[in-house]
Amino acid sequence: MDKNIHSRLINLVALSTDYCATLENAPEMEQEEFIRSVLSILPRIYFEFFDIEAESVAPVMLNEWETSDFSSRHMSEQYYESIRASVAALLGENDSYLETFEKDMKYSDTPIACSISENLCDVMQPLFNFVAEVRESGGESLENSFCECKEEFSQYWSQPLCNALRALNNLLLNI
Repeated sequence: MDKNIHSRLINLVALSTDYCATLENAPEMEQEEFIRSVLSILPRIYFEFFDIEAESVAPVMLNEWETSDFSSRHMSEQYYESIRASVAALLGENDSYLETFEKDMKYSDTPIACSISENLCDVMQPLFNFVAEVRESGGESLENSFCECKEEFSQYWSQPLCNALRALNNLLLNI
């Protein structure tokens, strides 16, 4: 693998770690500080997952027994919910926003409310798993973990990231 790509992946692990730590530390932060922190990280995460092509990252072919240990630590439902609740508490009434990209919106006569905290946790979950797998493998699963997380990004969590980014931006500008 190209040294530049490898360096970017290492930086992406660090950036993902910072994002997870920011959400974990939300209860100790002021609302504006939290929003600014998240807004400084989310665009960089989006850019890296958008810009680094999975094809340029050569996944390492591992034996089945070698990969089983890398997935032992995933974000639990209880942990997800505790992070979501703490972010929701910090944002208070500002946690809800009207979503125009919701699939059901085109069939609805009423606005659909979404939750910033849920969007942020939907982004945190794959990043938490990505970081945990890389750490547990001692870095050996970096490429494989990235490719898996990139696929999840393309299929699912890029939209919650963009939704949260837009809602947080609006919130920051109106504080």
